Amino acid sequence: MALQAERLKAMSGEAPESRTGALWERIKQHPKRWSEFLHEVRVELRQVTWPTRHEVVVTTFVVIVAVAFFGVYFFGVDSTVGWVLNRLFNIFKH
Repeated sequence: MALQAERLKAMSGEAPESRTGALWERIKQHPKRWSEFLHEVRVELRQVTWPTRHEVVVTTFVVIVAVAFFGVYFFGVDSTVGWVLNRLFNIFKH
């Protein structure tokens, strides 16, 4: 363990105390960086063009219809393929 600490000290060229000081500075800056981030988020959210209620309702309706259509379509394809495979297996079973 001490050997690893000596290697790290030799590689970094810094004393452990200065690295601890740098870490402490980063920790002290964290609340400021967090508040800057939240401020930037608020600024970006003000620039968003939100959809109207009508647009949300119409888009939701389109999604529901599309999901229902593809559900029925894939049910039909699955049933047809299953029926064909059953017929084929029954033909070759005898």
